[in-house]
Amino acid sequence: METISTDKSRGWKNILKIIVPYFLVVGTFQLVGFYFAGLDINYKPKNETTKELFTLTFFSLIGTALIVWIFRKYIDKKSFKSLGFEKEFIGRDLFLGIIFGFLIMFIGFSTLLFSNQISFESIQFHPIEFISSIAIFIFVAIAEELFLRGYILNNLMVSFNKFTALIISSAIFSLMHAANPNFNLIAMAGLFISGLLFGLSYIYTKNLWFPIALHFSWNFFQGTIFGFNVSGKDTYSLIVTGENTSNLWNGGSFGFEASSLSFSFQILAIIVLYLIFKKRSN
Repeated sequence: METISTDKSRGWKNILKIIVPYFLVVGTFQLVGFYFAGLDINYKPKNETTKELFTLTFFSLIGTALIVWIFRKYIDKKSFKSLGFEKEFIGRDLFLGIIFGFLIMFIGFSTLLFSNQISFESIQFHPIEFISSIAIFIFVAIAEELFLRGYILNNLMVSFNKFTALIISSAIFSLMHAANPNFNLIAMAGLFISGLLFGLSYIYTKNLWFPIALHFSWNFFQGTIFGFNVSGKDTYSLIVTGENTSNLWNGGSFGFEASSLSFSFQILAIIVLYLIFKKRSN
């Protein structure tokens, strides 16, 4: 009995071990990013330019990949690939993730526009900004999914049942955005639900392709295409919109993620994805 208990405790213990090294390593790479972006160390990021954001997210991804690789190899003693990079279903999962993100944001944008919660102002197409935004949200999706789902959720499932592990990892995901601009309790609740949405497929497949694609699609269409703030940050967008009134219906200054509409769509998506991936696992 003692051996089983010790083995089950390995998951949450590995998470405790990585916390400090994660912030040290990623923080160091972010400082390097600050240097290459031409930012002062004392600068407090709020609304960076696309170029600055590209540099910062790139170095954050490198730092995250490095520390996760080290811990997966030397602490977990497993391959980096086993975090969720199996080739099976890769095409289907990438496509499904992008479609889900697009549909949620398109329906949300259309609903808010036709109900006069937001107003259309203009279209601004800048090729460099647009392409850079694609890269930025790819960097963000890979880094956050690699750490939160690939490492944190993976290890939590060693110690707890998959649903408890999903809830804990979603809470961690939400709290990791606490320093973002305009963060509040409603935003925290919205991000928690997003964590459930992003992680649901992983508890059945232990594969990262779908969460990475959905995370990218969610941020890209939310910010770059439809002009919402992304987790409180105002970034370049193809469609420029304005809020007629900042409220719970449209998410206010934090963005669509803090809206009641987003809550509803995400819960519906969670139900659909539960049925899809539970069927696949069976």
